[in-house]
Amino acid sequence: MCPGNHLSFGRHLIGRGFGRGRKLTSADLRLLILKLLAEKPRHGYEVIKSLEKRSSGYYISSPGMVYPAMTYLEKIGHATQASAGTRKLYAISAAGRAYLLEHEAAADALLAQLARIGEWFGRARQALSGADDSGEIGAEVAVRGAQELVRARRHLRLALDGQADTSPQERQRVAEILNRATAEILGREPRR
Repeated sequence: MCPGNHLSFGRHLIGRGFGRGRKLTSADLRLLILKLLAEKPRHGYEVIKSLEKRSSGYYISSPGMVYPAMTYLEKIGHATQASAGTRKLYAISAAGRAYLLEHEAAADALLAQLARIGEWFGRARQALSGADDSGEIGAEVAVRGAQELVRARRHLRLALDGQADTSPQERQRVAEILNRATAEILGREPRR
């Protein structure tokens, strides 16, 4: 794994290594797969589901990324595969274990990032759903809360659309209002 490789999710920085987009480099994915195979042999579908679970449903690998990565790991000798009917069961090889041992810290960091983004995503989902601390919500509360957010975003979008042809002073005034609102929502000043 190259030092510059990192996981990135969402539109905002969520801890170190997260940025714009929903990217996982192929080298990072292969390292994560090796880490999962070290736990137990897996089918490609199990790898996809494990990554999804570790990120609380936020990161879902595509089969078009996972299966070629597993095939590549087999090709370079880091994994073995056995056919079980129409499915292939992959296991980590001795060479794969040696490679993973050399890159264990990076693999653990990637899994920690998945867990952090999963926690953040879960909290965001809970906040938007109107759930209380126990996780219990009434269907009416959740729907009403979601509808209120959608309506507020629509109103903001309409208000901003009308600002394109205004004076620089008016645009500055609107920007200050939005920055104050953002700070109130976040509970701190937004990053610049």
